[in-house]
Amino acid sequence: MFIDTHVHLNADQYDEDLQEVIDRALEANVKKMVVVGFDRKTIERAMKLVEQYTFIYAVVGWHPVDAIDCTDEDLQWIEELAAHEKVVGIGETGLDYYWDKSPKEIQQTLFRKQIRLAQKVNLPIIIHNRDATEDVVRILKEEDAYLTGGIMHCFGGSVETARQCIDMKFKISLGGPVTFKNAKKPKEVATEIPLEHLLIETDAPYLAPHPHRGKRNEPALVTLVAEEIARLKGLPIEQVAEATTNNAEQFFRITDESR
Repeated sequence: MFIDTHVHLNADQYDEDLQEVIDRALEANVKKMVVVGFDRKTIERAMKLVEQYTFIYAVVGWHPVDAIDCTDEDLQWIEELAAHEKVVGIGETGLDYYWDKSPKEIQQTLFRKQIRLAQKVNLPIIIHNRDATEDVVRILKEEDAYLTGGIMHCFGGSVETARQCIDMKFKISLGGPVTFKNAKKPKEVATEIPLEHLLIETDAPYLAPHPHRGKRNEPALVTLVAEEIARLKGLPIEQVAEATTNNAEQFFRITDESR
C-alpha cells in the first residue's frame, strides 16, 4: 500500500477524467491521498473531495506565490476549516523566490502567520520552498516550527538541510524529481536519510516521474518514486511502501486499524 502525501486532484487538469485518475491510483495500491488546497478555489475543491471520498484527506493553506492576494479573512476561513476531521495539515505555505508575483517581505509575513496558525490549531505545516532555503529554514527556527512539525514538500535540498529540518520534527517528502537522472541532491537524500523520516508524493499534476517526465502526473505514479528510493537504498519495494505508509498515517493521524 502507498499513500500520496501531496497531490492536487483539485486542479483544472483533472476536470475531464478525475474519477479515472482516482481509479488508476486505487488499482496501483495507492489507497490514501492527501489533496492540497492553496487558494480559495483549490481549497473549496479539496473540501468537496474529502466529503466525497473516504480515502482522501485535505491540507489547507495559502501558496507563497499568491501571498499578495491573501487577506485576514482568508486566514480566518482556513482556521475554521482546520477544525474539520479530515483536514490534516496547514499549507502549502513557505517561500518561492523563483516567481516574482509576491514580494519577499509579503511572502515571509504570510509564512510566519501560517506557522502560527498551524500552532494554534495543532496541525503540521506543509512547506513549499523554491530558491529560498536559507530563509525558509531560518523562519522555521525563529517561529518554533518544531512545536507542530511538518513536511518539506517535494524536497530538493541537501542532506545537511534535510537533517536540520528533521531536527525540527519535519518529514522529508520526495517526489518525481528523485527519479530524474540528473537529480543529484534528491538521490543523495533518498540514499542518506533513514526511511523513518521519509514520505512519498507526486505533486500531481506536476513533476511526473521518469519515464513520464513532462507529461501530466497522477497519484498512481507515486509507486515509481517508491521504486527509486528502494533502488537507491538497496531495499525491497515492499519495505519502502510499508515504511512510508506507516510514516504518513502516523504523521497525519489517519491510521486505519482495519488495514
